[in-house]
Amino acid sequence: MNTEERIVVGVDGSEFSTAALQLAGRMAGSLNAPLEVITCLGTSDFYLASHMPAGRVPSMEELEETAKRLVDQAIERAFGASPPARLSRTVKFGPPAKTLVDESRDAQLLVVGRRGEGGFLSQVMGSVSGACAAHAHCPVLVVGQDSKVAEPEPGPTAG
Repeated sequence: MNTEERIVVGVDGSEFSTAALQLAGRMAGSLNAPLEVITCLGTSDFYLASHMPAGRVPSMEELEETAKRLVDQAIERAFGASPPARLSRTVKFGPPAKTLVDESRDAQLLVVGRRGEGGFLSQVMGSVSGACAAHAHCPVLVVGQDSKVAEPEPGPTAG
């Protein structure tokens, strides 16, 4: 297996994707592989729109910025001040299951949570993880929401 092949982790911005993100980070470190955090965004995204100011319909740019913010928050929850060095973030437009299956073509591992809070496109993560397990082009690791999530190590302190 090529160690330069990335590990892809699907993150929906929910608390439940933290365990999947942490485990994907550990796997990437163990395999000396880049880690790509992918979130999917669609036009009927009610979960994401609920994080926008009330009273108007957000633009695609605003939805994308909010998605990036939610992913950054998930990365902070998962890794604290010490995210993996080779971590990248990508926002993709389209259905999560199809997008992650497509992204698995050039990955050595795809990591997803068993279930989220509806994620993007109000699609339950269970349907996404099931589709990924059935159709991905690489091994798939499905992380249960009951997985114990370790607290991130504190970053270096000035002193």
